[in-house]
Amino acid sequence: MSEQTCIIIGASHAGVNLAFSLRREKYQGRIKLFDADPTLPYHRPPLSKAYLTADDPIEKNALKSIEAYEKEDIEVNLGRSVASIDEKNKLIKLANGQTEQYTDLVIATGARPFIPPISGLNSAQHLYPLRTAADVTKIKQAFSQSTKKRVVVIGGGYIGLETAASLKMMGATVTVLEREERILARVTAPEMSEFFQQLHSSHGVDVLTGKNVESISTQDCLNTVRCADGDEFEADIIIVGVGIRVNTELAATAGAEIENGIKVDESAKTSLPNIYAIGDCAYHYNPHYGRFIRLESVQNAVDQAKVAAAAIVGKETKYDTLPWFWSDQYDVKLQIVGLSQGYDNIVRREEADDKNKFSVWYFKGDGLLSVDAVNNAKAYVIGTKFIKGRNIVNKTKLADSSIELKPANLLP
Repeated sequence: MSEQTCIIIGASHAGVNLAFSLRREKYQGRIKLFDADPTLPYHRPPLSKAYLTADDPIEKNALKSIEAYEKEDIEVNLGRSVASIDEKNKLIKLANGQTEQYTDLVIATGARPFIPPISGLNSAQHLYPLRTAADVTKIKQAFSQSTKKRVVVIGGGYIGLETAASLKMMGATVTVLEREERILARVTAPEMSEFFQQLHSSHGVDVLTGKNVESISTQDCLNTVRCADGDEFEADIIIVGVGIRVNTELAATAGAEIENGIKVDESAKTSLPNIYAIGDCAYHYNPHYGRFIRLESVQNAVDQAKVAAAAIVGKETKYDTLPWFWSDQYDVKLQIVGLSQGYDNIVRREEADDKNKFSVWYFKGDGLLSVDAVNNAKAYVIGTKFIKGRNIVNKTKLADSSIELKPANLLP
């Protein structure tokens, strides 16, 4: 093969940013994007928020215009599924039998919704996950046709709660059913769970915890969701948001090392030559926390794309970025920096000038791991600075809202 060709499997945030990062790195070879989704690649965070609540077409949320791909000579193949990878011969095989040869391959296959084994789920009417633009389009169509607009959201994670907030603002009667004893139990402290529980309750959303959905029965297009404790809930629409499954099958079949995702080194290389993995599907080493992690975030997708692009053109590079996330629900903006897993103590800081502004700081001993900032960009910025610098925070000063929140005031 005389000409360099980089094939990218997956055209969401990671894959698209990788393609354009390659061009910024002066990559002269061919770039080919493949994705099973027939829609021009789009921003995913708005799916549960702005795209769900607005009448705008998905094209308004496009990551790049079609003209941008053409200008950078990036070949976009949409609605094209990749069936297998032949790493020995550097080929991919498409579902239609066509083969494509590469010199470098980037796997950005992301994840898919986990659909739990609930009795009657396959027969339910108007039951949807929320992962793609097509999912949201179906939800909007079902919502517009529904008269009573009763929605049951199964799962009290960020996607479930964001969707609940959006549908409530659209006029739905919304019930959230969470299996754990508190919402967001796997990702945040009880204080944050309580805050979001109260936030949704204050907007008229019924958030119920300890509710393990056991079965769904459907009659005349009306669903009845039954929990293990015997409680039943009628639903015209059901949203399933209980988690994801990482799309590792292509990489695994090709022989790549798999561990909570596709395992990669500091430059996003897999265990297979000339094959990289980035985004939601990549299990990578984070130097700050000293362990391997897998992140589902736009930030991670974009930053890993830059690292992989640099590695492909022969530059020495290492992924060393502090994770950050966000969530919008009603008029509340949550900004998260760092990873709170492993914390053993927290400090909650209220702000004297605004009762709707606060932050939760997660520590392991005296080391700051993470900050959840609610309507508080300053706390997010300062937390980021302190985590990156591995600075010790005076917890007493931090908790005292009479002391202005600025870095100099938080030092020991």
